[in-house]
Amino acid sequence: MPTGTALRDARRQLFDAAERILLRNGPSALTSRAVTDEAGCAKGVLHRHFADFDAFLAEFVLDRIDRMDAQAAALREAAGTGTVAGNLTDALRALFGSVAVAIVALVTFRDELRARLRRTWPAGVPVLTEACTMIASYLTAERELGRIAADADVDTLAAMLIGAGHLLFADRKGAPPQAEAVHKMVTTVIAGVTREPSP
Repeated sequence: MPTGTALRDARRQLFDAAERILLRNGPSALTSRAVTDEAGCAKGVLHRHFADFDAFLAEFVLDRIDRMDAQAAALREAAGTGTVAGNLTDALRALFGSVAVAIVALVTFRDELRARLRRTWPAGVPVLTEACTMIASYLTAERELGRIAADADVDTLAAMLIGAGHLLFADRKGAPPQAEAVHKMVTTVIAGVTREPSP
């Protein structure tokens, strides 16, 4: 039986392998055999640590969502610095430049994975709902600082930014949008609520 350290290492190896496959080949290429081959371990390793492949995928998605905590903290700490549009542009580019878009495709692609995630994540696609929470938290901080309007609906603005951002980045095979395109979208969405001078 592996030690706790070995188990964490095995999980990390398997999750990292799944991410590489997902980014390189898309959700249809994710199989238990592909993951263990990519991780360089026996197929039994995955099944020793997870009830089945969908249980593995659910843990993988939740692990990648947990990694957003540091990004959320950094964005919230950026409140009051730079510009609101600049901070949001950087955050959206970092978010959608990561595995987030591929995870949305994975969750959409696998019915059983969606069903498992619903047990702990009752609404929405987990990575996108977490991203909305991150953006809304930042906008709340900016509202408290007076850089966006006191009556701004931060939850709706966050959903609009995440939805529009996802559309910009959703073509997995194409080149990611330039910073200028993301900034233009952000400034359009927040134009009616910003209370800061233009740069």
